[in-house]
Amino acid sequence: MSAHRHEATSGFGHIVTEIEETAIALLLGLMTLVTFVNVVLRYGFNHSLIWGLELVLILFAWLVIFGVSYAFKVTANLGVDAVTGLLKPRARRVCALLSALVCLAYGVLLLKGAWDFWAPFAGLDRTAGRWFPLGFEETRSNSFYVTDRIPIPFGADWLSRTFNSYMDGNTLVVEAYDKLPRFIPYLILPFGCALILLRMAQATWRIARGRQESLIVSHEVEDAVNEASITLKDA
Repeated sequence: MSAHRHEATSGFGHIVTEIEETAIALLLGLMTLVTFVNVVLRYGFNHSLIWGLELVLILFAWLVIFGVSYAFKVTANLGVDAVTGLLKPRARRVCALLSALVCLAYGVLLLKGAWDFWAPFAGLDRTAGRWFPLGFEETRSNSFYVTDRIPIPFGADWLSRTFNSYMDGNTLVVEAYDKLPRFIPYLILPFGCALILLRMAQATWRIARGRQESLIVSHEVEDAVNEASITLKDA
C-alpha cells in the first residue's frame, strides 16, 4: 500500500493544486518552445536568440526547485523502507516522525541558506546566525548585478527605481538596469525552499495525526503491478 496519495479536500486545495501543476507545465512548455525556436532560427535562418540558452537554464532551475516542493506534496519522492518495513506499526511511526523532524531541520537550514544567498541581490539583509536565523544583519547590496543577456520585457523603470537606487544627499540616484536583474531568476531559491519547508511540515503533521505512514511512496512497484493486473482483468 502506498504511504500517502495527495487528494485535495477543499476548493482552495484544488485551486492551489491547479496553480502548481499549471506553473510546472508552463515552465516545461516555455523551455521546449524557446529551445525549438532557437534551433529553427539557427539552422533555418543562421540566426539565434542570444538570450535563449540562459533563459532555458533559468527555467530549468525553476522547474527543478518548484518540482521538488510539488513532489513532497503528492508524495512522489522515493526512498528505501527495507528496514522500517520490518518494524511494528508503532515503531515505524516513531521512525517516520524522527525522519520528518530531521527533514524539517534540514528545510530550515535550506531556507536560511537560500534567503542569505538571494537577499543581497534584492538589496535586502541576510539573516544573522551560523545555522539558524537569529535576526537580520546589515548586508552590502548586490542589486546592481544583472543577467548576462536576458533583456527586461517590461517594468525596467520601476525595477531600477525600486531595487537599484540610492540617496546621494537629498538626491535620489537611479542606476537603470540594461538587463534583467539577477534577483528575479534567483527568487525561486527562497520561494521554492519555503514551499519545500511547508510541504515537509504538512507531511510531518499528517504522520503525527496517523494519516500518513512515511515521507516516501513505499511499495510503488507493487502498486503498479496490482494496477496492471486489475487493468488486464478488466480488459
